[in-house]
Amino acid sequence: MTTTEKFGKVDIDRLHIELGEGKRRFEALQDVSISIAPGEFVCVLGPSGCGKSTLLGALAGHLRASAGSVRVDGAAVDGPHPDRGLVFQHHTLFPWKRVLDNVAFGLKMKGVARGERHQRARDLLKLVGLEDFEHSYPAHLSGGMQQRVEIARVLINHPRVMLMDEPFGALDAQTRLKMQELLLDVWARIETTILFITHDIDEALFLADRILVMSPRPGRIIEEIKLDFARPRGPELVTSRAFTELKRHCLALLHPETRVVPLERLSPLGAPDLTHIQFAI
Repeated sequence: MTTTEKFGKVDIDRLHIELGEGKRRFEALQDVSISIAPGEFVCVLGPSGCGKSTLLGALAGHLRASAGSVRVDGAAVDGPHPDRGLVFQHHTLFPWKRVLDNVAFGLKMKGVARGERHQRARDLLKLVGLEDFEHSYPAHLSGGMQQRVEIARVLINHPRVMLMDEPFGALDAQTRLKMQELLLDVWARIETTILFITHDIDEALFLADRILVMSPRPGRIIEEIKLDFARPRGPELVTSRAFTELKRHCLALLHPETRVVPLERLSPLGAPDLTHIQFAI
């Protein structure tokens, strides 16, 4: 690659993964093919147990393919690497280290001098709005603040791809929306590729350039949805008609047994008539 080319291209070709041993062995992923452009924000949406996290694990290098291939920038993924940064639902911060040293830890492992790694950590803490908390311990922070530290700690390694496994799933609704807005702001600045796992339709629609919808196990990509919502995005997007239409479509894909309210039955204020919804138990 030349220095003018962007990094972070993901190519997954006919990936098949089986997990377990003996009689308990099962298909987790079946014939999954995905191409993600450098700097693209892609959400994988699917029900619990469909293989979303298995897909992420294969790209992280923690799981081996039973068949098919996984490549980043043309190189086969054969194990974990700092070029692929992981953010989980629950933070993995060191409780005995202050925020600054948690963020700087990756550079310490690379032998970067204390002054330089601390300065770069401070720059990232400012980026995620935590410059006043560098001396705090993780236990003294809220859940949203802990996840901001986690994101900063991943970013300090300048990953080509960020792999995010429902990172905001444990947060309350208000904090979750703030974190989504923060992530979009950070992503716009750093231009890294993001693969974001979620089972939340609103989250996927709000964040992504594209949504890949997965089937129940064995996981397959059943539809790709390209999103043309303008950026930057704000909370007003979730009340728009276009957003509601796509949400309805996603609901039908994920819950084909559920009769979704037609758009024409929405009230003038946009609230559905809940008496017409039938849920399968």
